[in-house]
Amino acid sequence: MKRTGATLPVVRRWLDERDVVGVRRGPDRVVMVPATFFVDDGPLPALRGTITVLGDGGHSDEEIVDWLHAPDESLPGGSAIASLHAGAKTEVRRRAQEQAF
Repeated sequence: MKRTGATLPVVRRWLDERDVVGVRRGPDRVVMVPATFFVDDGPLPALRGTITVLGDGGHSDEEIVDWLHAPDESLPGGSAIASLHAGAKTEVRRRAQEQAF
């Protein structure tokens, strides 16, 4: 993991524990995790709960990635993931709950 320096087993643990989600992309269908899901020392702390809310609401991992990155000018930074980085976790989770249920 380039950004954090994490080893593959650590990244797998983050995926297993749903700290982050990834999607299969490319010709080899490897799991790719967006760089926006990380801060310098690991997964963005506010992300896990948002993933849980969306996942519990029936969203697939690909739908979660898409939703977090979808443009939304009404949120700080213009998307849910940018808002999480900006500290607007409560608003993002509120919207995730609306999406999920």
